[in-house]
Amino acid sequence: MRLSADVAAVVTGGASGLGKATVQKLRAAGVKVAIFDRDEERGKTAAAELGATFCKVDVTSDESVDAGFAAARKANGQERILVNCAGVGNAVKTASRAKESGEIRHFPLDAFNMVIQINLVGTFRCIAKSAAGMLTLEPIDGERGAIVNTASVAAEDGQIGQAAYSASKGGVVGMTLPIARDLSGEGIRVNTILPGIFETPLMMAASDKVKGALAASVPFPKRLGRPEEYASLALEMITNPYFNGEDVRLDGAIRMGLR
Repeated sequence: MRLSADVAAVVTGGASGLGKATVQKLRAAGVKVAIFDRDEERGKTAAAELGATFCKVDVTSDESVDAGFAAARKANGQERILVNCAGVGNAVKTASRAKESGEIRHFPLDAFNMVIQINLVGTFRCIAKSAAGMLTLEPIDGERGAIVNTASVAAEDGQIGQAAYSASKGGVVGMTLPIARDLSGEGIRVNTILPGIFETPLMMAASDKVKGALAASVPFPKRLGRPEEYASLALEMITNPYFNGEDVRLDGAIRMGLR
């Protein structure tokens, strides 16, 4: 897909981290971008900085997502590009004993469901609604649209406490090929990136000792991934017309250990 001012895009979770870097790359190519994010203050700031449109969106809500797409399309036209970066994580063992009391407890199911609803169902919700809009477009060079999703290396190398997160990201990986096949007859491509340890706001809040240890665990290069490196791969998936139905790790060859 050729990137230009005639093309519109939506980036979920676009107010910070991987999403914001992707917005920046798309805007540098002239693409009109709408940022979907729950963080209104950060979203408005990012939109003003990058010349994008901000839409306050909760990906767990049909009504919120519908309103977001309506506002984005009113401002920029029907999107041909969707990049899904909205996501959360938590770390809770499936069942464990409290250190002090020895009390046995299990993973709270509402906390498990919350991660699934945002990372997996929220991603699919945005894909389905965006793809339905893309079907109204006339193809350009045989293509109507391109969709990029964000999973995680935890989809394959889940660590202790990551049952919910790994399940949600594994689901994103698992649905990539069937969705690509669903949409193939309409000229819409679908791919997924599995990032390793990246310089996201959450990660950068960690201590230098923690960040140093994580960087040392990456085979090469021995550092955390940079958001612009994620954005670079996202744009390659968007612009390369033969990139379809793929799940690609972007992780410096790391394979996550037990914890």
